[in-house]
Amino acid sequence: MELGAAIATLLPTGGVVRLHGDLGTGKTTMVRGLLRSLGFEGTVKSPTYTLVEPYQVKGRDIYHFDLYRLGDPEELEYMGIRDYLRPDALCLIEWPEKGGGFIPEGDLNITLAYKNQARSAEIKPS
Repeated sequence: MELGAAIATLLPTGGVVRLHGDLGTGKTTMVRGLLRSLGFEGTVKSPTYTLVEPYQVKGRDIYHFDLYRLGDPEELEYMGIRDYLRPDALCLIEWPEKGGGFIPEGDLNITLAYKNQARSAEIKPS
């Protein structure tokens, strides 16, 4: 949650954050922390089955993608992925590698992992 809050300060308007990591490493929890730090008070759920959950926070468009169950990267074209990837929108994308060439490199790549009894995070700009 704290990492998500810190990330929110790095991208004040829009951008693409690619979230990497195995199941259960905290990707959705990090998104929840980011949204909470921006003032969102509703439920933050993983868009595993819907592929994308839209949020509007203080006039700002934020899209949370979970591509884990994506069958074919071309499905993103059919759902209008380009309409979401606007310069003024913040896109948080779990499992971006499943999106092939339809997912841009992004502004940040965050890899979450378990390390012994704790979690680790590696943050790299693109």
